[in-house]
Amino acid sequence: MSGLPPALSFQPDLLDEAALTAWMERHVDGFRGPFEARMLAGGQSNPTFMLTTSTRAYVLRRRPPGDLPPGAHAVDREARVQMALARQGFPVPRIHAACADDSVIGSPFYIMDMVEGRIFRESTFAEAPPEQRAPCFDQMNAMLARLHAIDPIAAGLADFGRPGSYFARQVKRWARQYHAETGAGRIPDLDWLVDWLPGHIPADDETVIVHGDFRVDNMIFHPTEPRVVAVLDWELSTLGHPLADFTYLLMMYRCPPAFGGGIADKDPRALGLPDEDAYVAAYCRRTGRPGIPDLDVYMAYNLFRLGAIVHGIKGRVLRGNAVSANAARLAAELPAIAALARAQAERWQANGASR
Repeated sequence: MSGLPPALSFQPDLLDEAALTAWMERHVDGFRGPFEARMLAGGQSNPTFMLTTSTRAYVLRRRPPGDLPPGAHAVDREARVQMALARQGFPVPRIHAACADDSVIGSPFYIMDMVEGRIFRESTFAEAPPEQRAPCFDQMNAMLARLHAIDPIAAGLADFGRPGSYFARQVKRWARQYHAETGAGRIPDLDWLVDWLPGHIPADDETVIVHGDFRVDNMIFHPTEPRVVAVLDWELSTLGHPLADFTYLLMMYRCPPAFGGGIADKDPRALGLPDEDAYVAAYCRRTGRPGIPDLDVYMAYNLFRLGAIVHGIKGRVLRGNAVSANAARLAAELPAIAALARAQAERWQANGASR
């Protein structure tokens, strides 16, 4: 497996090669054109390309064309957080240069290293050697705990987000984004969660750097060893609550393969993997946390957030400006995602919650 998603058919209207070559020759040390460009699958939001010259390869991520919500697809933030984390020794691709000038290729973009390694699509790690599956699975847990241990101030990211009240602000944000996407229709289970979540978010508060989309296929593993060599796709990163990030990763236990390669239809112990309780305990041990009360509420929040994101993807599919080949397939899963999100809240209520 390559350290990048599969290539798609190239769309010339998404990349002005002549203008980009001239810009890179001025701003990327050692770059010499020409290059061959291939659009890569994987990202649902920001078009991603592999640029191959006669001597090396780069990756470009750009803001998509078209009318977009304010603040969405902020590739400048992606570049900034990766440069900051690299200085802290966290494994991210090296950023060579970033461009905020729309006149070069039509929208902001940045250039980073292509990292060689393996990308796994399912949390079973079925394509890894059997003896590597459990270590790879645990690496995700360890890497997220490592990210959450980085001091935002020491990393130069004190202003990367607002501290405090993260869950309340995020519920408002995603509810607003859900309602703003008028072209994709209303989803009754998401409407129910818009009303339910604000009154049931736990009151405890913490602030760390959060990835926002930390899942198996956003990591590149070493070509032969069970360790992460790069974490990708920082579009949704900010300052936030670590349990939002961790329970997003934990959704793999409750989601089917169609939702980000989940393992809800499998017995993890039969695969040689820890069950959900053991995985929670490992993260808590690494972060000095006694446990995670109200886990199902965090799950309901994350699945609601996923539903709002997919609702936006559905809107782009209907308008014809979705950039991912998988966008239509994911949009078709929206009712099931919304139903699963509501089920987490109802599970919490059924287990005797008093809030």
